[in-house]
Amino acid sequence: MSKKIPLQPENFELETNTVWAFPNRGKWATHDAKYRGNWSPYIPRNVILRYSQEGDTVLDQFVGGGTTAVEAKLTHRNFIGIDINPSAIEITKKKCDFDFETQATIALTNGDARKLTLSDNSIDLICTHPPYADIIHYSEGIDGDLSLLPMKDFLFEIGKVAEESYRVLKKDKYCAILMGDMRKKGMVQPLAFETLRIFELTGFRTKEIIIKEQHNCKATGYWKTNSMKYNFLLLAHEYLFIFKK
Repeated sequence: MSKKIPLQPENFELETNTVWAFPNRGKWATHDAKYRGNWSPYIPRNVILRYSQEGDTVLDQFVGGGTTAVEAKLTHRNFIGIDINPSAIEITKKKCDFDFETQATIALTNGDARKLTLSDNSIDLICTHPPYADIIHYSEGIDGDLSLLPMKDFLFEIGKVAEESYRVLKKDKYCAILMGDMRKKGMVQPLAFETLRIFELTGFRTKEIIIKEQHNCKATGYWKTNSMKYNFLLLAHEYLFIFKK
C-alpha cells in the first residue's frame, strides 16, 4: 500500500536569517518539480506566513506550475493566480484540486502581469517568481510572454510589472519576488539587481534581500568542463526580494 502524502510539511519552522537553503525542496500536498524552474514550496510558505494573515488575498501574476496557489490554499489565504500561458492556468487548477477544509477562495485567470484587471489597493501580498528573461522559454510565441525576451527588453517590460504591482498592492503591504542572474559570454548579467532597482524606482522600499541557495548546480559533465575551460563559476544562488509599499 502506498504511503499517503501529507498535506502539510513536517516540523516546519519559519526562516530567521537572510540565507535560505532547501536541499529537500518539499513534496507535501500536490507539490512536485515537474514544472521547469518552479520554486520550492518552502519559499512561498515562508513569505505567506510572515507577510500576510489568514483571510488575506495573495496574488501571483506568474502562477506557472501553481506552487504559490497550493500554499495559499493550505495557509487559508484567498488567492488570485494569473499567467499569460493558458496551460499554466490548467496545471494550477489541477494542482489545487485536492480535499482541504478552508474558507479561502482560489481564482485563476489567463492574463498579463503588465496589465492586471484588478482594482487599486486590493491585494494584501504579492508572492511571485517571474521568468529570468529568456533563460527558459515557457511558451512558443505567446504574445506578451516575458520568457521570450532578451534581458534588455525583459527589464523594460518588468518595469510595467512593477508599476502594476505597486498599483494593486495595499499601502504598507509586501511584494516578494524571486529573481536570478544570467551569464553571457562568460560575464555575469545582474538581472536580479537590475530588477531590484526598477522596483525601487517604481516606489517600493526594499525590506529584505534574501540569498536563496540552489541545490541542482553540481558541476558535472558539460558545465564542469566549460567552467574550468573558460574560467567561470556556476551561478548557485538566487535573490528573494521583499519590497514594501
